[in-house]
Amino acid sequence: MMTSSVDDLRATVEEYRSKGLNTQQIADEMSLSQTTIKWLSSGGVGSEDRPNDIRVGWRSIAVKAGRIEAISYVFCDILEEEIGDDVDTIVGISINGIAFAQAIGGQLDLDLAVSRSISDDGAGHISEVFADVEGKKCVVVDDVLSGGTTMAKTVNNLRAAGAEVKLCMVLANKSHRNEIEGVPLRGLVRVVTV
Repeated sequence: MMTSSVDDLRATVEEYRSKGLNTQQIADEMSLSQTTIKWLSSGGVGSEDRPNDIRVGWRSIAVKAGRIEAISYVFCDILEEEIGDDVDTIVGISINGIAFAQAIGGQLDLDLAVSRSISDDGAGHISEVFADVEGKKCVVVDDVLSGGTTMAKTVNNLRAAGAEVKLCMVLANKSHRNEIEGVPLRGLVRVVTV
């Protein structure tokens, strides 16, 4: 069951911290923004400084490879609608975007690259274990977009590596954004507070 009370969320954050996870890793695990994780860690109690966030639970999809594959068909349809076949490489943002990227890459016969969102300097990097992105037309995929920081870092890292970023896609877009660093952004679902 997904925890939702502030006290339960705070306890979960502290549990992850005790296991050595940093703020970004905890945010990825809990599908919350880094701002919310910092607020929970600080013991913030006042509603005036409480971040406006929505927790997106998609474990029902994540636990079965066939479900990841099924959702990836929707990603493929959106990709083809937006840019046709003008793509060479699908880039999954670690950790939660990798499964979608692998399924999309398999369905469309694309090269697979991975963006590691965690690095010592905080900028992330493109993994050298997977496909080289230099000179490639790339599409980036992740699970949830909160503020867009991780996606923006990935777009900038890909450009620095010589790639052309054509499209960014997410399972759930928790923002009002329709682009990241000038690249179109498509979410399967937009989840925002009003």
